[in-house]
Amino acid sequence: MQEHDVGLRRLFSHREMAADLLTGFVDEPWVKDIDLETLEPVPGDFFSHTFSKRTNDVIWRVRLREDWLYIYLILEFQSSVNRFMAVRMWVYLGLLYQKLIASQQLTRGRRLPPAVPIVLYNGSGRWTAPGKLAELIAVGPEPLAQYQPRLKYLLIEEQAYSDERLAGMRNLVAALFRLENSRSLQHCRQVLTALKAWLSERNQRQLAQSFADWLRRIYLPRRLPDVELPHTETLEEVATMLDDQTIDWTREWKEKGLAEGRAEGRAEGLVEGKREGEAEFLLRMAQKKFGSIDETVRQKITEADCDQLLAWGERLLSANCIEEVFEDP
Repeated sequence: MQEHDVGLRRLFSHREMAADLLTGFVDEPWVKDIDLETLEPVPGDFFSHTFSKRTNDVIWRVRLREDWLYIYLILEFQSSVNRFMAVRMWVYLGLLYQKLIASQQLTRGRRLPPAVPIVLYNGSGRWTAPGKLAELIAVGPEPLAQYQPRLKYLLIEEQAYSDERLAGMRNLVAALFRLENSRSLQHCRQVLTALKAWLSERNQRQLAQSFADWLRRIYLPRRLPDVELPHTETLEEVATMLDDQTIDWTREWKEKGLAEGRAEGRAEGLVEGKREGEAEFLLRMAQKKFGSIDETVRQKITEADCDQLLAWGERLLSANCIEEVFEDP
């Protein structure tokens, strides 16, 4: 597991992060029926019958308010597309059920609890892997279909959320997404200020420490790979360091920073090429739907950043005219 994923794993080992992920990013009816106060972590290390160790990322369980059934949330952090992610989640779920059976956590006659596999994707491009296990299995004669395994995982893509949308959410996970996709020091400071305030209001010292460790050990070194960072311990010290006017953080951020949420090791020049490609694609789609595009609209699209292009692309699908694409939501 990459160090970046280890850092995310530690953050999502806090109940508050798991709760905000569910309430802010899982738009499904069952979320309204769960009791967030019952959220509790489940050990994520499993052994198959061949004694080969499989380490999952983070597992939580939570009770439904009405039936008091357990729902297991399996979080798998991905920074690159894995075509066979559905197979991996199927294996993880099977190992989880094996452990519940072997540890005699089920009473006689009880069924296995339902489970929701969640993939949290923070890579550069869109997620293209099949979301259902059935899509990876060759189609055979119709009678064989009844014997094929079925599983679907819930996908959360960081790149699918614009900064404007995330900024309107009072949500710890939204703050994390904004930090990962921050492109300027000023933006990072702004998000960090809001994050400190929320954590202080909730009196979440341990979670604040986990954020500080993630910023110090993973986030900032990747943004400023050639900069010798002053030693910091707490979230307040990290914020103070970034406010230090004697250090030209802005220049370093611009010249040497790597854009989080983009492919690992890619320089900003490649990200710019990706942005230009997305702009050209949006222009072609707009022309196909609405005909010729005037120069004002063309300039607006070519100068927009990736987040804005994504938001406009989503609006293009339902827009009745080109003007609706650029209207404020």
